[in-house]
This record gives sequence, C-alpha cells and structure tokens, in this order.
Amino acid sequence: MKRLGKAVNEEETDIDITPMLDVVFIMLIFFIVTASFIKESGIGLNNPPASNEPPDINAPKPIVVKVTDLNEIKIQDRIVDARAVKPTITRLKAESPESSVIVKVDPKAKTGAVIKAVDGIRQAKVMLPSVTLSSG
Repeated sequence: MKRLGKAVNEEETDIDITPMLDVVFIMLIFFIVTASFIKESGIGLNNPPASNEPPDINAPKPIVVKVTDLNEIKIQDRIVDARAVKPTITRLKAESPESSVIVKVDPKAKTGAVIKAVDGIRQAKVMLPSVTLSSG
C-alpha cells in the first residue's frame, strides 16, 4: 500500500553550501580591505659604522649612558635617577659640546628604562643623529 502524500520516487535532498562559501569569502575580502594597519612608533637607532681604523686620539670622549640589567641608568659610570638624565646630559654637553652620546643597553634591561633614558637625552636638546644605541 502506498502512503498518502509521499511520492514513490523521492530524491534525497543535499544542502548546497556554495552560496555560503561565497558570502564567507566576500566577508573575508571586505575585512582585509577595510582593516587599518597601525604603524608603531619606535626609537630611531643609529648603529655605529664598522671600521678597522683606530679611533682618533684627539676626538672628544663620548658621553656614555648605560641602562643595566637592573634597569639602572648610569651616566659616565654614575647611577642617575631618570629625572636627572636631562640636567646631567645638559651639563656634560655644555662642558664638551663636540661629544656624542652613546646609549649602551643591557639585553635584559626593560624597555621602559631605555625609553626614560632616551627621553631625558632628547629633552636635553641633543640631536638624534648623535645618539647611538648599542647592546652590551
């Protein structure tokens, strides 16, 4: 006996996911195109040039600022508070205007301590090309 309302040759229905994939790809393209990529600002680094020549004996001695692994800021091997970087650099540059500033950073030092040291140097009106960061 036949059941009422059912066809004898009933086909199985498949779900077609092609339109759904089209929508997903269109959304992906939309989000990629509209995404804004933010360029993070950073500290400009000037690596010292590699040279086999010995340094000039008559050249002025550089002002060395070290950031240690304990996040201490040392200027000419004296521990200085972060707030005292600007006046100390200003005084040393007034004594020796031709001196460059070298910032030596320990690899274990935190970025915050390095930024405080470099900000103090910038506030002392030292031109950025004479600030050199080096590890060690």
